[in-house]
Amino acid sequence: MNNNFLIAAYSVYLPVTLFLTYYVAKTLFNSGKIFMLDIFRGRVEIAESTNHLFRVGFYLLNIGFAMLMLKTNYEVFNGQTLLEVLSLKVGGFSIYLGLMLFFNLYLFFRGKRKSRENQALAN
Repeated sequence: MNNNFLIAAYSVYLPVTLFLTYYVAKTLFNSGKIFMLDIFRGRVEIAESTNHLFRVGFYLLNIGFAMLMLKTNYEVFNGQTLLEVLSLKVGGFSIYLGLMLFFNLYLFFRGKRKSRENQALAN
């Protein structure tokens, strides 16, 4: 890979993946506060603390995965192949990020269901 194309690829890939990670995390965990409050029956401190821990884990997993995907084995010597490689990398990361979003939603809904079941048993 030509160094100029490699630097261009990094210059595009890193900001895009970091922004996508930030945007998805912000959206998910701002909306997730409601689920956490419901799961923890209105106990604000524990709900916010748990939500924050999930957010940190989300950032670590996704930024770590983005960094692992940084390396490429493709030969890039022109703009066309640079765009193709970037589309594969960013597209693959976007799909992964979407899966992580749905996995976190699953955890929120599962926690809500378990909370209801425990509350029903207590009554």
